[in-house]
Amino acid sequence: MLDDRYDNDPIARMKPRRGPVQRTEVPLTRGLVVEHSLTEFCGAVVDARDGVLKLEDFDGAVRSFPLSDGFLVDGVPAKFVAPQKQAAPRRRTASGSFATPEARARVAMPSRIFVEGKHDAELVEQVWGSDLRHEGVVVELLEGADRLEEVLAAFKPATDRRAGVLLDHLVPGSKESRIADAIARGPHGAHTLIVGHPYIDIWEAVKPARLGLEAWPKIPRGTDWKTGICRELGWPAEEMADIADAWSRIRGRVRTFRDLEPELIGRVEHLIDFVTVG
Repeated sequence: MLDDRYDNDPIARMKPRRGPVQRTEVPLTRGLVVEHSLTEFCGAVVDARDGVLKLEDFDGAVRSFPLSDGFLVDGVPAKFVAPQKQAAPRRRTASGSFATPEARARVAMPSRIFVEGKHDAELVEQVWGSDLRHEGVVVELLEGADRLEEVLAAFKPATDRRAGVLLDHLVPGSKESRIADAIARGPHGAHTLIVGHPYIDIWEAVKPARLGLEAWPKIPRGTDWKTGICRELGWPAEEMADIADAWSRIRGRVRTFRDLEPELIGRVEHLIDFVTVG
């Protein structure tokens, strides 16, 4: 048998190595536990700047070492490198679309979206404004559904000049539904899309839970709906400024499309698709 008592020679292990030490690249980040090779001081990285590395041990003692010194991470010689920058998450707009990099607004396209009034336009802008500007779509006011025929006659919808229309209270038997049916049968129907939500006013398209309500109050016929809503909620309703303040309060509770009823969301998305085709 061979005598192997001297095969594992501790003196031989002490001989200096030839060639450079192989070091593993390690991202230098705050909190990384590092051991200083020479002093065996071990601690977490608390700072690294101007060529100096600061480590804090378990007892709270902080020591500084030149970054050019040797260090171990998990017992392995380390070569510190800058951590890779994480890509920023893609931001979503209020409508749920991915935001595009900041760019100049596109030149307005010939097609248009028409809404009944100022409050409708403000809510559409608040939620879908980024999308509309990206596509170059302009939203215009009708100042009431009764003016739709007149507005379309002046606008002259065509194949490359589409008109999308959003109406309130577009339900069977309503005034708005009769207007929409007449437009569809008329000369502008081929290049006009009229959609609407079932609510008496755009206010009601905001989810009542956003105002701490289980449901929007029922306002009796013969009472102005907005005035009635304000009174039911205990808000002033004597002047137009009171109504404006009430709408500002309601709209202020809308952060994204999720705060709106789906009956409105789907209609607006449909209109945007319609006027941006081609």
